[in-house]
Amino acid sequence: MELTYTEEQQAFRQEIRTWLKANVPSEPLKSFDTEEGFQQHREWEAKLYEGRWGMITWPEEMGGRGADLLQWLIFEEEYYAARAPLRVNQNGIFLLGPTLMEYGTEEQKKRFLNGMATGKDIWCQGWSEPNAGSDMAAIRSRADLSEDGSHYIINGQKTWSTRAVWADWCFGMFRTDPESSRHKGLTFILVPLDSEGITVRPIPQLDGLPGFAEIFFDNVKVPVDCRLGGEGEGWSVAMATAGFERGLMLRSPARFQETAKRLVELYKANREEADQDPAIRDAVIRAYLDAEAYALTTYQTACRLMQGGKIGAEASTNKIFWSELDQRMHATALKILGARAELLPHAPNAGDVGTWLDGWLFSQSGPIYAGTNEIQRNIIAERLLGMPRK
Repeated sequence: MELTYTEEQQAFRQEIRTWLKANVPSEPLKSFDTEEGFQQHREWEAKLYEGRWGMITWPEEMGGRGADLLQWLIFEEEYYAARAPLRVNQNGIFLLGPTLMEYGTEEQKKRFLNGMATGKDIWCQGWSEPNAGSDMAAIRSRADLSEDGSHYIINGQKTWSTRAVWADWCFGMFRTDPESSRHKGLTFILVPLDSEGITVRPIPQLDGLPGFAEIFFDNVKVPVDCRLGGEGEGWSVAMATAGFERGLMLRSPARFQETAKRLVELYKANREEADQDPAIRDAVIRAYLDAEAYALTTYQTACRLMQGGKIGAEASTNKIFWSELDQRMHATALKILGARAELLPHAPNAGDVGTWLDGWLFSQSGPIYAGTNEIQRNIIAERLLGMPRK
């Protein structure tokens, strides 16, 4: 691992910076948990695609730039520094896209990747079910193959599907062998959400917006060519997707470095009040150092992967670290703001409260999504430390 950038990498950074300066909207987009904001973010995905910045690590023939992981980290640093819009199609681009490249047929790649890249098709996950949240192996939703083998008939329910309210497609696992249990007899299927028999019911978040949804399947017919991987091999495909989610791509270090910089700015602007509690200054320093440490660790991991290494159960340590760091940073910001922390940005006398409250609310979900931190700690104990299951 080199701790300096090459001339090529520096030129790449400048190219990104120039494009973002010319194209990032001057006014923040509305929340993609609103219908209007969702459309705005879909259009932003299209603009990124036109600039060939939508999914830079994808191969050039698929609309990407064939960028390596270090270039991706550089891109993310510039993206967050420019305070560009959050990505509404991250489930597709960062999770399903890489899974399709690994498990999809050539026909499936041609069929799905372009729509995903342009923002035409926004994807949501269909993982959790009632009584099968973190324990995905307990899912019960059924997908029965038709007698002629042309399609599946899906019945069941998914829940906590992020951005499913306005998404176009859902990917998830369904039980195709009714006699199976746990990890066996599961199949990974891609489902168009406008299919007959699907009902999407919004679930309000803490802020009242429908960031999540339940998806009900009532005899939904899905062509068999929407199956990703072999029948009954869904667990292996899903674990690949989960690896992308918990590993490097879902939450880049730049996201937390930028939050840490904003936290330092907030502390400086309110230092007189904040220093009345010495613990706040220590928390700000720790947040900044932790964000930098996470970035260096990620650069190290990226270098190892580029040299042929793999990321396995180690991804669980990443997921725990960034999710709990995010909570600490936002909690510290609320302490600095004091009583004003509960004000929304447009409230009278809100001053510099910014979006810290929104960020704090979202950070509470970090230890839950992408597999709860309790499950991640079990993985670390068993697979990294070799501890017994009981």
